[in-house]
Amino acid sequence: MKCIPEKSEDRIREAAKRVFLKKGFDGTTSRDIAKEADMNIALTNYYFRSKEKLFLEIFRDLLEVYFQSTIDILNKDIDIKAKISEIIENDFSMMKREPDLVIFIMNEVHKAPGRLFPDMSIFKQLRSTYIKKQLEEGVANGTVRPMQIENLLPLIKCSIEFIFLGKEIHKELFALTDEEFEKYAEEQKEHIKEMVCNYLVIGP
Repeated sequence: MKCIPEKSEDRIREAAKRVFLKKGFDGTTSRDIAKEADMNIALTNYYFRSKEKLFLEIFRDLLEVYFQSTIDILNKDIDIKAKISEIIENDFSMMKREPDLVIFIMNEVHKAPGRLFPDMSIFKQLRSTYIKKQLEEGVANGTVRPMQIENLLPLIKCSIEFIFLGKEIHKELFALTDEEFEKYAEEQKEHIKEMVCNYLVIGP
């Protein structure tokens, strides 16, 4: 059977990712993807069979992009304050590069959680990272306030993500130019680090 060259496959996948991020699953057609990839629609359909199959593959890849670097940091053998600071820096950089990623994931999960989360392994990984042990030990010896990873991660991620998701609101509300917003975002990032670390960790 004739196979699509690997470069063509990659082109289709990258084109589909761009269109899905912009329009979501419901707003995207196979024709949109073929046009973005500058390829024949029959060739696109031949390889991926359906928009649904292609979407699920891309969604899984994007979910890994969103969570994997966080998992890697949570498993590092560094102290909790350093770990929180690195997670915040990582999320901040990701939001600057891919501000549409979070909106895309949240929108699609809201519409079809059962279809998109049949495999919960990535969330099991989050719950079993090294920081879980650090938090438990810190609570036991009185150096960390009682908090589960399920509470800590949303606290961090939501605080960072809203800086960028609310960019236009912040600019209007505080009369900021684009350059001023960049400075504001950096300052806000440092406030978030200080607040989370100072609340969670008791003592120096």
